[in-house]
Amino acid sequence: MARYQVILAYDGSGFSGSQRQANSRTVQGELEKALYKIGWSGKSVLMAGRTDTGVHATGQVAAFDFDAWTHPAAKLLQALNAKLPSDLAVKALRPAPAEFHPRFDAVSRAYRYRLFCEPIRDPLREKFAWRVWTPVAGDALKQNADIFLGTHDFAAFGSPTSEKGTTVRTVTRSEWRRKPDGEWQFEVRADAFLYRMVRRLVFVQVSLAQGRVPVSEVRRALKGQGRLPAGLAPAHGLTLVEVEYGSFGKILKKRRDESATEDVLSESR
Repeated sequence: MARYQVILAYDGSGFSGSQRQANSRTVQGELEKALYKIGWSGKSVLMAGRTDTGVHATGQVAAFDFDAWTHPAAKLLQALNAKLPSDLAVKALRPAPAEFHPRFDAVSRAYRYRLFCEPIRDPLREKFAWRVWTPVAGDALKQNADIFLGTHDFAAFGSPTSEKGTTVRTVTRSEWRRKPDGEWQFEVRADAFLYRMVRRLVFVQVSLAQGRVPVSEVRRALKGQGRLPAGLAPAHGLTLVEVEYGSFGKILKKRRDESATEDVLSESR
């Protein structure tokens, strides 16, 4: 069986999320259409995770079997990009082990959220970043991001995707950086994310930096006690940057030792 791993980049503005849906334009659907055009006869592409409508990606991962392809992998990458629409591209493609699963074999995911503080609208900039006004206190963003580091119950920041799923997650990076043009970028990495967890984390941190919620309540929320304002940061500021995989031998051992569940998904599902 010839399995291939691909890294996808897309502008999420024109997609109803990444997972195939009837009567909706999706990333998976467009990738499968392109594959069919070059002779693929599979039933479904495997995706590393689901992103919501409007969420972008520079490092989404997918996999598919294509036994009929007899040319080099580089030719397959070129053929796919020739058939894909302008808002979706294959950045990299390589053969993968037959057992590889882009979702269950992932050991971490990384996201970036972009925002800027300006009183005047900027339509081009706002396509990929959240314009926030009133201003945020940058020091508050930078100093309090590490509250989320470590293993916590993130029930106040998202929901599991299965009825019996856990809301405990381990965050290994949580950091705000200010770019020369004044844009703020939130970099976050975890073993997995709850549904809409990153957008919720950003909204709460912006509320904190605007003085609308105290740090103590955020800390209490991580213990299942605090009351936080409802809301989500808009989808268009969010980008899936990377899905990380360990060595294949370790992946197989993990599969044997720990049964994969529906709960091990990306930010949006």
